[in-house]
Amino acid sequence: MRSALNTIAMTALIALTGQAFSKLETPAASPKGKIEQRVGVMDVSVSYSRPGIKGRKIFGDLVPYGEVWRTGANDPTTISFSDAVKLEGHEVPAGTYSLYTIPGEKEWTIIINKKAKGDAQRDEKEDAATFIVKPSQLPTAIETFTINIADITTNSANVELAWEKTAVKFRMEFDVDGKVMAAIKKSMENPYSSVASTYYQAANYYFTTGKDLSLALEWVNKSVEMNTKPYWVWRLKSQIQAALKDYKGAIASAETSKSRAKDAGNDQFVKFNEESIAEWSRMK
Repeated sequence: MRSALNTIAMTALIALTGQAFSKLETPAASPKGKIEQRVGVMDVSVSYSRPGIKGRKIFGDLVPYGEVWRTGANDPTTISFSDAVKLEGHEVPAGTYSLYTIPGEKEWTIIINKKAKGDAQRDEKEDAATFIVKPSQLPTAIETFTINIADITTNSANVELAWEKTAVKFRMEFDVDGKVMAAIKKSMENPYSSVASTYYQAANYYFTTGKDLSLALEWVNKSVEMNTKPYWVWRLKSQIQAALKDYKGAIASAETSKSRAKDAGNDQFVKFNEESIAEWSRMK
């Protein structure tokens, strides 16, 4: 009986010890990092491990020149695109990829590889795109390897890699216009999916990108018919009318926008409309 109790006690102790070890967490030598960014209407994410310099010489030593690098520590870095993308002019389908590089003193090779899971070894047969970029020197050292997405526009951005005193970047370009235009077409072909906000967004996109202003005016009018309250919709209508040189109509719409903005307590839009009314009054 005592032997059985001892066995039970020992089993419980082992279980508790295992739980204690499983909950123990210590700092990783190369902590995981993740960056997510929307570019226009597309999504990009990067997942990687971030080693530090820790007093070592990095490029040309710890990371040899002319050899494939996993672009971080531990598992290979991965980069995901929600839609098809051009990387330095090279077309890459939507998906998740491994990001390898071959560092060099005067040039780096960027490798986008379809094998996004598994060990750290690159399978050259799985390369989706490879291209050359030039490194630049930083004035101060970056202690921890860093990947960033910068210089963001409505349809492009740069992926930046920086460590020690070396930085490289490559450009991403998305067909944002094609995706938005397809979405607008789909919405307009299905009247049940077109609500006031849809017509406003479509009109605003046409206005800001310099497309068919007459069609933009038609859509913003439909938005106003469905909901007369939003001052920002009236503001857009006035801007479209002014772009079509209908200054009388633009002033009337701006007056409506100003009145509704004042009721809503938005002084900034009141000022915007006052400035536009003054400008358009001189152009009538």
